[in-house]
Amino acid sequence: MAHQHEHKHEHQHEHEHDEEMSWWKPALSLALLVAGIAMSAMDVAWFQNTWVRLAWYAVAWLPTGLGVLREAIEEAREGEVFSEFLLMSVASIGAFAIGEFPEAVAVMALYCIGEALQDRAVSRAHGNIKSLIAFRPDHAVIIENNKRNTVAPADVKVGDIVEVKPGERVPIDGTLTGEAATFDTSALTGESMPRVIECGDEVLAGMIVSESTVRLQATRPASESAVSRILHLVEEATERKAPAELLIRRFARIYTPIVVGLAALVVALPWLYSLIAPAYSYSFAEWLHRALVFLVISCPCALVISIPLSYFAGIGAASRRGILFKGSNYLDAIAGVDTVCFDKTGTLTTGHFAVSEVVGLSEAQVATVAAIEQDSPHPIAQAIINHRQPAAATVSEMKNIAGYGLSAMVDGETWLVGTTRLLEKEGIPYPKELHDIVGTMVAVAIGGRYAGHIVLSDVPKQDAARGIADLSRLGVETVMLSGDKQALVDETARQLGVHQAHGDLLPQGKVEHIEEVKKSGHQVAFVGDGINDAPVLAMSDVGIAMGGLGSDMAVETADVVIQTDQPSRVADAVTLGRRTRRIVVQNIVFAIAVKLIVMVLGVLGVANMWEAVFADVGVALLCVLNSLRLMRSSNNH
Repeated sequence: MAHQHEHKHEHQHEHEHDEEMSWWKPALSLALLVAGIAMSAMDVAWFQNTWVRLAWYAVAWLPTGLGVLREAIEEAREGEVFSEFLLMSVASIGAFAIGEFPEAVAVMALYCIGEALQDRAVSRAHGNIKSLIAFRPDHAVIIENNKRNTVAPADVKVGDIVEVKPGERVPIDGTLTGEAATFDTSALTGESMPRVIECGDEVLAGMIVSESTVRLQATRPASESAVSRILHLVEEATERKAPAELLIRRFARIYTPIVVGLAALVVALPWLYSLIAPAYSYSFAEWLHRALVFLVISCPCALVISIPLSYFAGIGAASRRGILFKGSNYLDAIAGVDTVCFDKTGTLTTGHFAVSEVVGLSEAQVATVAAIEQDSPHPIAQAIINHRQPAAATVSEMKNIAGYGLSAMVDGETWLVGTTRLLEKEGIPYPKELHDIVGTMVAVAIGGRYAGHIVLSDVPKQDAARGIADLSRLGVETVMLSGDKQALVDETARQLGVHQAHGDLLPQGKVEHIEEVKKSGHQVAFVGDGINDAPVLAMSDVGIAMGGLGSDMAVETADVVIQTDQPSRVADAVTLGRRTRRIVVQNIVFAIAVKLIVMVLGVLGVANMWEAVFADVGVALLCVLNSLRLMRSSNNH
C-alpha cells in the first residue's frame, strides 16, 4: 500500500534512518557534553590535556554526528549538496579544527534532540491511526457440482461460478447469473444510492451484496479486478506525487551555499588584498581560523532545535483535535493549500438516507408504507421507518420484486412501493415529473392508481456547511467530486456553499480532475473516505482521509487522517499548518538577524566563540518559547 512503503524522497527528508532516530543517541551526546563542560569549569586536572579533551568530545560527537554526516553524504549523492546537514557537518568539523570542541558536539546533539521530538510527534500520530482490516476480500466461495469450495480469490478462474452472501464483499469481477439484485457500490463509485444489477450485467469486485445471496460467473482473474485496478491507480498516483518539502529544507538550500561561500571569501579576500598591497601582512592560519569561527557561528543552532519543536508542537496540537499528520512535511504542505476537493458521500454527507419530502401521501399512508417496508434491511426502507412509525395494518401477500420494489395486500387493496419501473411493469400511469426529481424517489400506488411519492436524500453532516464556510474565509476554493449523479451533486453543493461540483466521476475521473487543478498551479488537498478515493488521496498534494468511518485503504493512503469524521476539521488543519509555518518563519528571521550581527562581529574579531554560543543559546531559547505558543493555542480551543 502506498504509505506502507514510504517514498524514497520521504526517506531522505524524514530522517527515519534504518536505525530510527532514537532518544539514547542525543541523550548520550548531551550527557557527555554537559560532563565535559562541568569538568572544564571545575578545572579537573586530567581533563586539562588537549588530547584528552579532544578524545572526550569526539566520543560525545560520534552518536549524533555520524548520522548527520551520513545524511550529508547521502544528500550530496542525490544532488542535494547544500543541505542543512552539510552546513552542520562543516561547522561541527570546523569547531573541532579551531579547538571549540563543546560547540562541535552541541550543534549535533541539539539537532538530534529536535529531530527526536519531531519523530515522536509523528509516531504518536501513527499510533493513533487504528489498526484496520484489509480491504481486499480474502476468500471466494466457488460452486462446483453443487458443492461449495472456499478458495483464495487469486485461485478463481474465468468462468467459475462464485457465490456471495448478503453483507459480504464481491471477491472478483463477474456477471450476475440469477435474478436482479441490489448492491452497495459506494466503496467503488462513491454513489450513496444502492444499485440494482440485472441478470447478465457486470458486478465488480469490492461491491457489497445488499439483500439476498447472489451467484456470478467470473469474467476476469482477481489480479485484473476493479479492486486491483484501484490499487494499481493508488500506486501509480503515489509515484507521480511530488513529496511535500519542509520550508526549512528550502531555506537551507539557499542559506548553506551563501554561508559556505562567505566563509571562503573571509579567507580569500584578505589574500587578494595582500597581492595588491604588499605592505599588508597576510596570515593564512589567522584568516582560516576566522573563517571557521564564522562557519561555526553561522550554524543555525537556534533553528535546528526550535524548528523541529515547532512541527512537534503543531502535530501535537492537531492530534489533540483529532487531526493526525503522518509527517511534519504534510503540516508544512497544508499551509500552502489553496484548493480543497471533497468527496461527497461519507465525507460531506453522512452516507445515510433520510426522508426529505412526501408528496401526495397522508401521514397514515406513509405509516402504511413503513409497515410494508419494516422487514426489509434496505437502507431506503430503514429511512422510511425512521421517518414514520409503521402503522398497525394487516400486511399480507408480501412480494419482493428484486430491482423494482415491493407488492403487498393491505386491508384488501394492493399496494405497490418502489421505483417508477415497478409502476410501468404493472401498467400504472404516473406523472412524468417523477423522472426529474433530484435524490432517491419511492413511488407508491394503491389499488392500481398512483397515490404519491417519497423523496429521500443523503443527509449533509452537521458541521459540513460550517467547514466549507471556514475554508472560504481562509481564502480556500472548495470543489466537490462525486460518483453520484450531477443533479444530486449540484443540489448538495448548493446546500453547503461549495464553489464547484462535478458528478458522475469514476476513480480515474477524480484523479484526472486533481491533475488538471494541479497543472493550473494550485496546491490541492483532497478529502475522502472510500476505497474509490485512495488514488486521488495519493495524487493530491495533501491527502486527507475521514478516519472514523473511512475505509482502511483511504486511511493508509492519506497524509492526514481526521479521526472525528468532521469536515470542519479540514479548516482547522489548514489554520494550524499556516500558524506553524508563520512561527517557523518568525524563528528563521529572528535567528538569522541575530546570527548576522554576531557573524559580522566574529569576522571583525570582536566577538569570540563563547559570546557567539551564548547569543545562539539565547536566540534558541526565545525561538523555543515562540514554538511552544502552538501548544498553548491548541489548549485554548
